[in-house]
Amino acid sequence: MAIRPIVLYKTNEAALRCKSEPVSVGSNRTRQLVSDLKDTLLRHPKAIGLAAPQIGVHLRVVVVCFGADSREKPSPPIAIINPTIVEAGRELLDYDGCLSIPGLYAETVRPHFMRLEGLDERENPFEWTLEGFDAVVVHHEVDHLNGVLFIDRVTLPNRFYSEDEAAGVRV
Repeated sequence: MAIRPIVLYKTNEAALRCKSEPVSVGSNRTRQLVSDLKDTLLRHPKAIGLAAPQIGVHLRVVVVCFGADSREKPSPPIAIINPTIVEAGRELLDYDGCLSIPGLYAETVRPHFMRLEGLDERENPFEWTLEGFDAVVVHHEVDHLNGVLFIDRVTLPNRFYSEDEAAGVRV
């Protein structure tokens, strides 16, 4: 278990732009990576997702907290290994931010429906259907695995907000 430093866009954009490689199953390294991702995400109480490239590891692993758009507390971090978006649709404007670009938020267009395949942290295969903000969060994290950042999805420059301005914004 380790809390890892977050790779920041301002100082290491190139690392965040690299595509990640699939994970080999049955590896102690994968189990350690999942543990490190969870510990690191939990260190940031407002965060709801983290991808391996954000801690400097270019493997296809993310952790997400589901239910962040409800009035209840989001779920504990859930690991997704080698995620593949099988289907995505119902693209809508929503709110976006990133631990790798602290203090900057924006409105982006992302799918609010998704079918996702991958492996859970026990390396069991799954196929999930995600809707609403859960689909948005997973899409954001899968983007990281492909070297895409939320700032790439902002269509209008006036859609950026500082942390103070973002406190009152929710599409």
